Amino acid sequence: MHMSIYEYTRMPFGIKNAPAHFQRMMDTIFQEEVLKGWVVVYIDDIILYSERWEDHVHYIDRLLSKFTPINLEIALKKYNFGQQESLALGHIVSGLILAIDHNKVAAVLLKPVPKNIKEMKFLLGLASYYIKYIKTFGHITSSLYKILSQGL
Repeated sequence: MHMSIYEYTRMPFGIKNAPAHFQRMMDTIFQEEVLKGWVVVYIDDIILYSERWEDHVHYIDRLLSKFTPINLEIALKKYNFGQQESLALGHIVSGLILAIDHNKVAAVLLKPVPKNIKEMKFLLGLASYYIKYIKTFGHITSSLYKILSQGL
């Protein structure tokens, strides 16, 4: 019988702790940049921000220089460089402003009226992603949560 040692060349995201491990790795790699306050990393999403174009180009160069030595690859079609505004994790990021992606809101609004508990939980979960933007979210959804608690 042939015995070999295999090594992953990609993160196997089927493994339970893979996202946490990958996040920890990215935090370690970009720790200096995060601490200096010009980059935010969430799993494989990297948001780099600066006030001046010259700084932005310099920061991009610094980030990309960290990829090659550790064999990290980026899909250039997935990245937007030099944007004033960007879409990240269902939010629009523009300078210091975080706003709702209106396409995501439309998806919630176009959902049909829930016909059962499972659909109601799904809709509330979807809507609660934007809870910080809706001041009266608790009041608006209280009757729905009451129905859920009664198990109807």
